[in-house]
Amino acid sequence: MNSDILVSVITVCYNSEKTITQTIESVLGQTYDKIEYIIVDGGSGDRTVDIIKKYAKASQGKIRWISEPDKGIYDAMNKGIRMASGILVGIINSDDYYESDAIEQIVIHMQNDPYQILYGFTRALRDGKEDSIFINSPEFLQNRMISHPSCFVSKKIYDDFGTYSMKYTSVADYDFMLRMQQKKEVKFVPVYKLIANFRTGGMSSTAKAYLDLVKLQKDYGMISKREYHSIKIKSVILDCLKMVMPKGRRKNS
Repeated sequence: MNSDILVSVITVCYNSEKTITQTIESVLGQTYDKIEYIIVDGGSGDRTVDIIKKYAKASQGKIRWISEPDKGIYDAMNKGIRMASGILVGIINSDDYYESDAIEQIVIHMQNDPYQILYGFTRALRDGKEDSIFINSPEFLQNRMISHPSCFVSKKIYDDFGTYSMKYTSVADYDFMLRMQQKKEVKFVPVYKLIANFRTGGMSSTAKAYLDLVKLQKDYGMISKREYHSIKIKSVILDCLKMVMPKGRRKNS
């Protein structure tokens, strides 16, 4: 293993006081030491910034952070990427956390290619309990996204091919992977180790996120424009029904 490789880890957060401590400690507690940790806060109004300050002060310069309003999660990620100076970049959100040897395993499996995306296993947690452990192959990227918390991307990919599009509010990471799959220079490297732990029920599980996904599927030709507009119309109708339906009324009443 080349222990001289600098790895940048980015956490984006907003009002994350309940979970960010575990995220930060999972990064600082890595078995691999050559890490720079960048935290991008969106201007939290709770104790998130206080927690960041506490760990930054004790980290001996390993943590760099900013706190300011942003245009959404992918704008915050792009800010972090611009700040990063590592050869590899990992993004772990403030309600997720790494296994203690995650970065060591990623570095061990690095290839010589200048453009590489390494991806490993993710544990999905539901209500604090293990729901599943999975790894999704980029061979089937048209059907499902590879797990972003377990991905590490060459900084050179971001520098030469671009970062996350602001066109999508909740699936820009999926868009990014689809764009990179089209680049013959980019190599996807599997790491058959558990890398990250992901709490389900976040932004990606909302109805708004689903419509964003459908928009992406239309843009990439996965579904037709007719199917896209049909889904949008059904969504609008359901939203209207929710507004007029009395609370607590059963569907079959």
